Amino acid sequence: MRSFVGYMVAGVIAARAAGPPVAEISNSKITASVYLPDPVNGFYQGTRFDWSGVVRSIEANGHRYYGPWFTKRSDTVRDFIYDGEDIVAGPCSSTMGPADEFRPLGYDAAGPGATFVKIGVGTLKRPDEKPYDAFRLYAIADHGKWSVKRRDDAIEFRQILRDDSSGYAYEYSKTLRLVKGKSEMELSHRLKNLGKNPIETQVYNHNFLVLDGKGPQAGTTVTLPFAIRTTRKPDPALAVVEGSKVVYQKTLAGKDVVFFPITGFGDSVSDHEIRIENRALQAGMSIRGDKPLASMSLWSIRSNVSVEPFVAVSVAPGKEFRWTNTYSYYAIP
Repeated sequence: MRSFVGYMVAGVIAARAAGPPVAEISNSKITASVYLPDPVNGFYQGTRFDWSGVVRSIEANGHRYYGPWFTKRSDTVRDFIYDGEDIVAGPCSSTMGPADEFRPLGYDAAGPGATFVKIGVGTLKRPDEKPYDAFRLYAIADHGKWSVKRRDDAIEFRQILRDDSSGYAYEYSKTLRLVKGKSEMELSHRLKNLGKNPIETQVYNHNFLVLDGKGPQAGTTVTLPFAIRTTRKPDPALAVVEGSKVVYQKTLAGKDVVFFPITGFGDSVSDHEIRIENRALQAGMSIRGDKPLASMSLWSIRSNVSVEPFVAVSVAPGKEFRWTNTYSYYAIP
């Protein structure tokens, strides 16, 4: 049985008939436009990424962050493809902004026709014996109960889901808060285990950064607090690793791709900090996490640069787990 609680939001912008529901929040420094979860008219309805906190745009210091990294959508596309000048994204990949994705719960134990769980999405049906595929659109058996509360400078999303057949149940909340007097946004998460099974998973944020409508340009840098190591170096004509920094050698174009795993970090939370700067546009941002890194990757094409930090999540029945990512947006003189 599907259930979807109506929004408890004052000032939601855009009626259902006019398009995906959106809310805006602001402080004295920045303004954020955020899509709201909706199974009928919501901007994102895939089964890969968390439905809450889909940031359409952030305006800060005269720059625009996020926005779509693709130009079209198609239900027949698995991940994304190039079609002439267009980048066409499939239903599971076509989200934007700082997008969380959790590893599935209970997929391997579920037989064909049984259910498994994706936090932030709902209870999904396993159709066959094939391995889990994040790019595959699975049937949603239950969205859970969503609620959304908005303040002038924050939005709280909450999802409660119980899947008795798999033994997983949880209360998940995510709050987007614009820090008073700063060009900062906090993404605070809380996951409470309401089920009989322990929750053992990982969550990462894809961080689809589109800056002023552009992807990485020549001279764009990604800087980390540790010396970067990798088992697969990027094409040196596109980007090079210099100590703790990745430096783009050219503006990505056509089908250029920079994608590689990042190691070299330790167990310290201080290693969970990312700085991305585009000096051609005179803008940058940083991401700070309050949990140690479990793994990390960098993926970018001509439209965006995505640094993906992973965090391990372990929650015993009746317990809860909290984590926060802080995003700072700034201009470069």
